[in-house]
Amino acid sequence: MSAPVAPAPEDITPGERAAITACVMIATLMQALDSTIANVALPYMQGSLSATSDQINWVLTSYIVAAAIMTPTTGWLERRFGRRRVFIICIIGFVAASMLCGTATSLTEMVLFRLVQGIFGAPLVPIAQSTLLDTYPVSTRGQAMAVFGLGVMLGPIIGPTLGGWLTEYYDWRWVFYVNVPIGVAALVLALGFLPKRGTDPSARIDLFGFATLGLAIAALQLFLDRGEQLDWFSSLEIQVELALFLLGLYLFVVHTVTARRATFVDRRLFTDRTFVVSQLLVFIVGAVLLATLALLSPYLENLLDYPVLTAGLVLAPRGIGTMIAMVVVGRLIARVDARVLLGFGFGLTAYALYEMSLYTLDVSEATIIRTGIIQGFGIGFVFVPLSTVAFATLPSELRTQGTGFYSLMRNIGSSVGISMMTFLLTRNGQILHASLGEHVSPYARGVQWLGDTLDLTTEQGRAAVNALVGQQAEVIAYADCFRLMMAASLVALPLLLLLKVPDAGSAHKPAMAMD
Repeated sequence: MSAPVAPAPEDITPGERAAITACVMIATLMQALDSTIANVALPYMQGSLSATSDQINWVLTSYIVAAAIMTPTTGWLERRFGRRRVFIICIIGFVAASMLCGTATSLTEMVLFRLVQGIFGAPLVPIAQSTLLDTYPVSTRGQAMAVFGLGVMLGPIIGPTLGGWLTEYYDWRWVFYVNVPIGVAALVLALGFLPKRGTDPSARIDLFGFATLGLAIAALQLFLDRGEQLDWFSSLEIQVELALFLLGLYLFVVHTVTARRATFVDRRLFTDRTFVVSQLLVFIVGAVLLATLALLSPYLENLLDYPVLTAGLVLAPRGIGTMIAMVVVGRLIARVDARVLLGFGFGLTAYALYEMSLYTLDVSEATIIRTGIIQGFGIGFVFVPLSTVAFATLPSELRTQGTGFYSLMRNIGSSVGISMMTFLLTRNGQILHASLGEHVSPYARGVQWLGDTLDLTTEQGRAAVNALVGQQAEVIAYADCFRLMMAASLVALPLLLLLKVPDAGSAHKPAMAMD
């Protein structure tokens, strides 16, 4: 027998709404934290698990690939088994896998448990977002998305800081054990307050669509994650992964367009212009946010010699900017055109990246914190209206599948952004090092100024000059990457014109009729 139909947003009491919000937010924060919290602990895991530097990266890769493959299945899982049941099972599975990760004694065990963790963690964020959309009346969904954005955006930002602190003062295993109390709190609230929804026991999964999309996603994630390690297209593995990605994507698209029966991803999603444009925009958001963090951490630790914990504390305040922005925009979105808010957010993000491109080896902590807060503020102004607009014109039965695809595009954007920036940083650093090195000679004025401390006639002097040239080359390479991400933020601005946004004052009327 099907579960009861979930209550309408207007029938949910404020207390129940608060409990549901707390439940899904805790689960979202837990899952989002794990996307970055383990990064700083990898060197410590490497010794404990007797792994090489190349092998230990599979701790991250296994989680990312498993989560990416399983995210699109969220819609079918909800229809078949019910949102509440799937959410509760995923919390239990995620917490259990986290405990197993903390007890792992070999690399094989760790990779296996991280795969399981990614599988159970994948549906948490899409279900959390669709639950909030169904819990709040249309007129206050902007505020709901502001609350949701806190978990999604703050998790990756505070993850490295929390991971560094736990690793430094306790043990790397606490990076995983910390999920236990968080998960238990989410589970108690889910059991007590998450409403039951109707199920469709006859729902069938499109196995061919799932297999081809899963192949494409897995191959793309492996291609992006391992490309830098294997020198990209000089590696046969990378060539095969790219070929499998293109093959899987081609088969998935052709199957989705031509199949007469229901497909794995509902075709109606791609006939909604606003939803499609939103996928492009959230791809840019994912790429810019996490790629910036991926660049700043080594910048602070390697070039400025910041300890890991100090670097995390300097980067953490950008989360304050995000929190303030989301509170503000949650109140503005009912009165101001969402495209205006999005334009302001992308513009502010571009300005922050421009300031980052001016960083030097003498940049102060105050400057880093200030630009981080500005960027966090800009990202907050983007995420809330984008999360609200993306689903404003979707039928309610497509909402969970839509949030799953939305999360997938954000995660793929993050992977693409990090891989591209890492590749460009390495390549440009080498090119710039060679270019700057051509101007180093005993007759160069700069070298003559350093003549008293650096003597090019000695091996020690030449090594010191080479190190200085390398530092300057890296600074310029970082600046080029920041400018490229600034350009990506500006490219998003024309896309805003394609969004179909109801008038701010009357946005609730058509949406309520649709529901």
